[in-house]
Amino acid sequence: MTQPSILLEIDQGVALLTLNRPDNLNSFNVEMHERMREAISTVRKDESVRVLVITGSGRGFCAGQDLSDRSVSPDQEMPDLGASLENYYNPLMRSLRDLPMPVLCAVNGVAAGAGANIALACDITLAARSANFVQAFCKLGLVPDSGGTWTLPRVAGMARAKGMALLGDKISAEQAENWGMIWRCVDNEQLMEETMKLARHFATQPTKGLALIKRALHASASNTFEEQINLERDLQRMAGQTEDYREGVAAFMEKRTPNFKGK
Repeated sequence: MTQPSILLEIDQGVALLTLNRPDNLNSFNVEMHERMREAISTVRKDESVRVLVITGSGRGFCAGQDLSDRSVSPDQEMPDLGASLENYYNPLMRSLRDLPMPVLCAVNGVAAGAGANIALACDITLAARSANFVQAFCKLGLVPDSGGTWTLPRVAGMARAKGMALLGDKISAEQAENWGMIWRCVDNEQLMEETMKLARHFATQPTKGLALIKRALHASASNTFEEQINLERDLQRMAGQTEDYREGVAAFMEKRTPNFKGK
């Protein structure tokens, strides 16, 4: 029986999404994109979910695009890769970025091409010590996609982004941590334990407030200072209307642990 290409488990506020094509290093084909879209839609609609964790099955996180899913034979018409981005990768990246909750990534092995850029676009990324990140596009004559040309200069700096994109060298998990590309590099056997510990923490936090923090940080990349402090004003007004803000203040005054509901 064929295994589903995407696995989704939801338990106590934590959604665990696993890329599940291990024989293909969890590379994307059309079917996997469709299942991924369905899973993220399920997460968004489920009011019990307060954090999403993404990881891969087997020995890799994600090798990007499954090249066998595209026709490049000399006797066939060349594929429209722009259409592939417009129909699949770009909507995926928008949906992950716009999720109103923290999105964690546990990189358990190689993260190449779009797989690397998906991992780096998550809110908090942990990687196993044996993992690595590869911008493999240049070796195929292609341009980094899935937001890579936007994300890389911001997480690694322009000089390192150019080196990664133009050379396509592997960047180890330890190097990625040193460069500030990811949150933490951890020993292989501790990856999921550490990631799920963070996930369980976020499942108890003021989810709406965290979503507003994400909005503010994302907007800061293009806003002027004046625009940003005005946005902070507007988002703070929204945050102050949440039940969790009221609970947070009450817990502080009563010297107890807050019981946030994500509302």
